[in-house]
Amino acid sequence: MTRREMLKVASNGFGSLALTAMLADGKTHHAPRAKNVILLFMPGGVSHMDSFDPKPKLAELDGKPCKLDSYVAGPSRKWLKCPWQFKTYGQIGLPVSELFPHITSVVDDLTVIRSMVSEFPLHARANVFFHTGRNFGGFPSLGSWVTYGLGSENKNLPGYLLLNHGDNPPGGLENFSNGFLPATHQAMSVRAEGTPVDNIKPADADAIQRTKMQTLLDQDREFLARAGNEGAVDAAISNFEMAYRMQALAPDVLNLGREPESIRKLYGLDVQNPHKRAYGLQCLRARRLIEAGVRFVEVTPPNLFGQNGTWDQHDQLKHGHETNAMVTDQAVTALLKDLKQRGLLKETLVIWAGEFGRTPDTGNGDGRDHHTAGFTIWMAGGGTKPGLIYGATDDVGNKAVENVVTIHDLHATILYLLGLEHTELTYRFGGRDVTLPDVHGKTVMDLIA
Repeated sequence: MTRREMLKVASNGFGSLALTAMLADGKTHHAPRAKNVILLFMPGGVSHMDSFDPKPKLAELDGKPCKLDSYVAGPSRKWLKCPWQFKTYGQIGLPVSELFPHITSVVDDLTVIRSMVSEFPLHARANVFFHTGRNFGGFPSLGSWVTYGLGSENKNLPGYLLLNHGDNPPGGLENFSNGFLPATHQAMSVRAEGTPVDNIKPADADAIQRTKMQTLLDQDREFLARAGNEGAVDAAISNFEMAYRMQALAPDVLNLGREPESIRKLYGLDVQNPHKRAYGLQCLRARRLIEAGVRFVEVTPPNLFGQNGTWDQHDQLKHGHETNAMVTDQAVTALLKDLKQRGLLKETLVIWAGEFGRTPDTGNGDGRDHHTAGFTIWMAGGGTKPGLIYGATDDVGNKAVENVVTIHDLHATILYLLGLEHTELTYRFGGRDVTLPDVHGKTVMDLIA
């Protein structure tokens, strides 16, 4: 009996569900704009009024007492102006602060959303909420839902890869979990420094290794045939087989030795700063993985300050944001340019986002605090409308007041760009058909070309 035949007879098990699902072979609900996703996640909370949403009003109010109706409001709080200058770039006319000198060259490729809102001002809950649409663990991440719906174009690599620096944002692995989806849809981590993937190099000759693995697979398949409803066993079988196939392909895809010097310099791999070089390395790997057919790649920056996310500047705002921007700006811009010149940006959705923004006021005169009522993210490629500034916050950046976009709306729109209707991409769990945005969310058609 073949593995596929065995899974078919596993009544009510994962194998049966996966084989009968409409999307099991990568079919979509409508014509997709995008085939792949690269999520450039910026944990900690990038300050929107210091990056892409300037607020001149804050310069007038700077240092004066602030009385915002927010969870951090207090008698000692004062308005805080932006410490950086803004200039306008591109046909889009996008104001960009001097924090991001590189991204200014590609602003006409961006779809900028200035009216994002979240629901939770705590890092761990907000990160998990951004990734899963829930504020607690146990639910599948966005990347897991995408690979569940579309599968992977490359059967020798996982569909969902996390490129990190040896640590995870607050919320930990729950941000990248498969939740109740089969374990084959969880993210696999690739480190920037040291060995990218543990145990990827075979310890035995191929014939010996294959014999060992075959013995394990035979035992698992025998157990699966008896148990009939063990999704974890099927996932183990799939993961064994995937790991064996990865040995030949993964080292080549992750090895950047074949990249020309011009591309290496574009991403900043020639710079002295090790953090900037490592982040550039991961962004270049993201492009290579997308080329190789990986469906969803997430890149997170190094946590340089030991706080709850690298952009979490409750104090030393200027130093912290300048450092983080220096580490990420060149590589992010290089990724967009590289994808575009290879013709990949049309089919690759790139998302630059954090879990929330920061307050327009300060409690210590030197930093900003967590803020969920209005912040900025951007997208590029993958069928988004280039050269668009969407939504707005009020004159001090405190609240989204025009074309508000929720995290659930963002999820629905991402799925739509991939050819998936968020109300129809379901998985039976807990006695009901569960979706990524649950009962919330709408597709924001204004963001789609």
